Amino acid sequence: MEHVSILLIVVLLLILWAEFVNGWTDAPNSIATVVTTRVLSPRRALVMATILNVLGTFSGTAVATTIGTGIIKPELINLSTVAAAMVGIIFWSTLAWRYGLPTSESHALIAGLAGAGLAIGGFDALLIEGWTKVGLGLLFSTFLGFGFAYFLFSLIARLFYHTGISRVRRFFGRAQIASSAFMAFSHGSNDGQKFIGTFSLALLIAGITKEFTVPFWVILLCASMMGIGTMVGGWRIIKTLGVRLTKLEPQHGFAAETAAASAIELASRFGIPLSTTHTISTAIIGVGAVQRRQAVRWSVAKNIVYAWVLTFPVCAGIAYTTAKLSLFFFR
Repeated sequence: MEHVSILLIVVLLLILWAEFVNGWTDAPNSIATVVTTRVLSPRRALVMATILNVLGTFSGTAVATTIGTGIIKPELINLSTVAAAMVGIIFWSTLAWRYGLPTSESHALIAGLAGAGLAIGGFDALLIEGWTKVGLGLLFSTFLGFGFAYFLFSLIARLFYHTGISRVRRFFGRAQIASSAFMAFSHGSNDGQKFIGTFSLALLIAGITKEFTVPFWVILLCASMMGIGTMVGGWRIIKTLGVRLTKLEPQHGFAAETAAASAIELASRFGIPLSTTHTISTAIIGVGAVQRRQAVRWSVAKNIVYAWVLTFPVCAGIAYTTAKLSLFFFR
């Protein structure tokens, strides 16, 4: 029992570390455009993102339930499985951050849980229903993010066609504060819940809870850790999304953030875990595509896509290997 208690503590600390990395690497998604358009200073944007990320985490538990009960069968895995998944997430996300590439903690978490689950319980450990939602999340983040942003900015371009550019910038400079706040809140409502679900899953596996529940103190603890990570921020990711991908003005940032946040919120209400990184990135590309195809720096977009594609096999592979090693040393 003592060994289990120590292992549980280690696993929970790893989950909190991964949640910190989530706030550290994914927080720039919600403030990248508002900082690079100079509507808000980095410090003010980080404070706003921290508060609204935490508030968004408290807005529901549908995504947490999907992560905790819909990806792998809790009865076929153990605490080492969860620990192995966290190791993959922490390693890959930190490596990608080092090179300024926005990765998806959502896909890293799902791939990590799947890889570790396969190592422990084989394909029987995977749940089809949860993976259906993962597939829907890919559609939401890719097509809705791009489509909403393309439509919204096309509408803005038509409505403000005869308005002076200085007036447009002033108007959307104010409006973008609201859109970036909406983006930060939606990030918490989806990404923040994922590690809450994992934390609750670990409590269930350890026998601390008898059925899957999401206690209030777990939400508070994980939300606080994500908030701390958000305060640390990540200028490398802000630069990639807000500067290198396409040139942004306040009207572009408003359209991208509003479109991305709308898609994320819709997914959150249906318990669909999606990548906030994918969503805001495709929204920025959608805005750039309205202006002209050359407005998007496709070489940067290509590198981001490579990082997305690699996330699944890398995190699953690390988690699988770590879980197999844990079986060898602790059997």
